[in-house]
Amino acid sequence: MKNIIKKVGVIGAGTMGAGIAGQVANAGIEVILLDLPSENGDVNSLSRKGLDRIKNDDMPGLVSEHAESLISIGNIRDDLDKLADCDWVAEAIVERLNLKHQLYRDLIDCCDPETIITSNTSTIPIALLTEGMPESFCQRFAITHFFNPVRYMRLLELVSGEKTSKEVIDRLHNFSEMKLGKGVILCKDRPGFLANRVGVFAIQCALNIAFEMGLSPWEADAVFGRPLGFPKTGVFGLYDLIGIDLMVDVAQSLVNILPPSDPFHQYSRTNDFVANMITNGQTGNKNSKGFYRDQGNLTEALNFDTGEYVSYSRIKSDLLESSESYGPRKLLEDGGEYGQFAWRVLSEVLCYAASIIPDVTSNPADIDDAMKLGYNWTKGPFEILDDIGHQYFVDRLKDEGRDVPEFLVNNKGDRFYVASKRELKVLQYGGSYEKIMHSAGVLRFSEIRKTLKPQNTNEVASWYQYDGAALVEFHSKANTLDGGSLDILSDALEQAESVGLRGVIVHNDSQHFSCGVSLWSVRECFESEDYHKLDCFLKHFQDTMSMMRNSALPVLSAPVGMSIGGGFEVVLHTDRVIANTNSVMGLVESGVGLVPGGGGCKEVLYRWNNLLEDPRVAAWNAFMNIGLGRLARSPYEAEKMAFVTPSDSFHINRDHLLGSALSALGDVKKTPQRGTLKLTGKSHYEEMKLWLSKNLDKGFLTPHNQTVGIEIARIVTGGDCLEGTLATEQDLFDAERKSFLRLAKSPQTQARIVGMLDEGKTIRN
Repeated sequence: MKNIIKKVGVIGAGTMGAGIAGQVANAGIEVILLDLPSENGDVNSLSRKGLDRIKNDDMPGLVSEHAESLISIGNIRDDLDKLADCDWVAEAIVERLNLKHQLYRDLIDCCDPETIITSNTSTIPIALLTEGMPESFCQRFAITHFFNPVRYMRLLELVSGEKTSKEVIDRLHNFSEMKLGKGVILCKDRPGFLANRVGVFAIQCALNIAFEMGLSPWEADAVFGRPLGFPKTGVFGLYDLIGIDLMVDVAQSLVNILPPSDPFHQYSRTNDFVANMITNGQTGNKNSKGFYRDQGNLTEALNFDTGEYVSYSRIKSDLLESSESYGPRKLLEDGGEYGQFAWRVLSEVLCYAASIIPDVTSNPADIDDAMKLGYNWTKGPFEILDDIGHQYFVDRLKDEGRDVPEFLVNNKGDRFYVASKRELKVLQYGGSYEKIMHSAGVLRFSEIRKTLKPQNTNEVASWYQYDGAALVEFHSKANTLDGGSLDILSDALEQAESVGLRGVIVHNDSQHFSCGVSLWSVRECFESEDYHKLDCFLKHFQDTMSMMRNSALPVLSAPVGMSIGGGFEVVLHTDRVIANTNSVMGLVESGVGLVPGGGGCKEVLYRWNNLLEDPRVAAWNAFMNIGLGRLARSPYEAEKMAFVTPSDSFHINRDHLLGSALSALGDVKKTPQRGTLKLTGKSHYEEMKLWLSKNLDKGFLTPHNQTVGIEIARIVTGGDCLEGTLATEQDLFDAERKSFLRLAKSPQTQARIVGMLDEGKTIRN
């Protein structure tokens, strides 16, 4: 059998099929995307729509124009023969067994005898999919269950049948991990596999209990979200995101395949309110109205008593904030309605996760991984149990007269995860602790951290010593930066150099690397009118960035998710960036009425000057990138914006970043010190101000956008100075700081920051 997958076919150009094709193309692999033929007009209209779907600017499934060029489209009537030389064909058509069987018979006739065939199904058992098929087909058939959106969701559930060859599973596992960037979990052929089995139960449970308790969508989502370690969409927001009608179908599919005794059936029913919503076309984000709807800058939510949309305010609760930062135990112990809701939902979800052991898997780490990689949970069910206390959980269940799952009854240890000799082990169903094993190249800081003691730590950041390097982690809410973050970073730089470590790596395993400087810290300063404190923070920020650049040791960043605002300024000052392909980078401060204050303007200006011969074009590019808050959502876009250098690299599998960064330390060359820069001066400054004025008159900018733009123009041109005036790196640092403080004092910027923090809204003033 062939060892390398060089060409892939995907049949079914719906959301999942198109997404799979897009991710294969992102890996640099040729793809053929087929769907049914259309009788009128463009015969390939369905597959073309699939390709257009992954080119959507709001959620792009492709990383570059080159990736798009690797996808060819067609239809299964005219183009099935083009699959003849494919090494793998993935089927993602409708969940109708008769149609799948007919397609498989056609594939047997047209494909190479060694072509791997897989289905994306999560509802039809593999035994039924292969029923009546030749044994040679069964040996090369498997289920590859991807999650939507395929580019961004890390999980792939890989399921083998009784006759599937180990070689086929090994090839799919290796290709999916190394080329597609997936975290692969080998699943038994059980209903819903792992992620949907637990995830859909959690969603249905939270929705039904919220209705029962009379909680509003915004209240339920405030609790069943970040305070419990789940995505901020909560339950009603997630229903809208997935599509309310689709979510009902997903729940029904599990009803159809789960045994009658399964606890899922208690929460599977679609209540009358939700059924009426579907009838009324209120099916979620795809129809711009579901449990929530956007009305200009205002988001409204349904009032369950009246059925009308109403405005609402974000829930402000110290209980929820503290739970988000320190874990849910305090929230679970609270007797108020939010605490009761949290306990009722979480206890059901954790019990359900424990109840499927050992039938679905004997390893709790598989369930935890499935929920983190497939549903973006911060922690999996058994990690949450470790946080809140296994014995506390069991005792409370017993006090309430509830059944305790066998796996929890038989667990005699205090924790499911234990560190032993710098190895992380997890409790198995049989009662033994076994080392967590991964494929070669996979190195997760979230697991390593459990085996290490921090060299220095505070509430927002820590640094550890590992493999001869200092590993710096931000761990505040959204990993925003404040003085404590900079204290840890500067201490790691000092200590790493003094004790002779190999270098410093800034990295974390969170959803996002860093979403910028803490706006709460900025707000605290302007509300107390302590602008000296704010200036000192900015100076500390800039000095720490200089310290990174001037350190004798190599300093690397390995960002995942969003590296924006101040977080991206950290990335810009490292000697090499080893990022995930899906990393989002950019300086977005203009959106809240500020400018980059930690050297972001300076670095972007220097980079454009290094790339271009014309200082005016360089300054203009910097002005546009920063002023418009442009984001790079792929390596291709980052390169076009001068956000990365030729020495920087991107990896499709985020679990490979840390290992790559550690391996690269010996090869990294320090970034040369910044010299003087020729500023473009007053005439160019006036040209930028004129551009701002014209776009204000056209309605493209607001008055405060113009004000912010003038400050950015002042920084990148030098303002009223003469053309050709030489500026040092410190001159540009100083200019940033002055503009930042000037804007922070303005009522318009303050209104934007307050609106963002209190309501999550972007104010256009």
